[in-house]
Amino acid sequence: MPTAKVYDLQGQQVGEQDLAEAVFGMPVHTAVLHQVVTAQLVNRRQGNASTKTRAQVSGGNSKPYRQKGTGRARQGSTRAPQFRHGGVVFGPHPHDYNNKVPRKMGRIAIRSALSDKAYNERLLIIQDTTMETPSTKEMIAFFKELALTDEVHRYPSSLILLAERDENFVRSIRNIPYVKYTHVSAVNVVELLKHDYLILSPDAVTFLEETFDDGIPLPDDDEAAEEE
Repeated sequence: MPTAKVYDLQGQQVGEQDLAEAVFGMPVHTAVLHQVVTAQLVNRRQGNASTKTRAQVSGGNSKPYRQKGTGRARQGSTRAPQFRHGGVVFGPHPHDYNNKVPRKMGRIAIRSALSDKAYNERLLIIQDTTMETPSTKEMIAFFKELALTDEVHRYPSSLILLAERDENFVRSIRNIPYVKYTHVSAVNVVELLKHDYLILSPDAVTFLEETFDDGIPLPDDDEAAEEE
């Protein structure tokens, strides 16, 4: 059964917590992760890039010069693509980039991303996220105490998911460049994979286990290959 270390706001470990096998202990399905991440990034595109064809640009109603006798190639309009201020050939036009992800595939991707964090011991739990007053200094000291530095001695990015928002806690972390907060109900694959560490409150762990534990085990890659 996967476990996660529990810390207090002083950065001291106070214990460990067992995690649900069906959510945090599933095989990491990289193929599904790739499809879901690609779809989410594509869905962020507005699709409003636009160019004009030679039929849409203004001007060019008459021939630039006569048909014969000039020694030049014949031209019918100065708005042809080869002219300056002419139309664009095969340019982009507004269209919808929407790529719908099946619900089951999205849930598998979330479980895979959460399991990847748990497997690599990059999932931490904060025992209490309530603060009497906002203090960015205290939160910076908290992350320094966790010693989440890597080989280049920087603080890896952390994603904090809370089930109940504490305004003082959010104000304390919102100015830290390597930390991002969001509500646990807005969890998505792109944010989970983009950040190095995932920090949860106990309520957030409960929310994830109740939401994504559908009781259907995910086959590992070897079983999937045998079925194919």
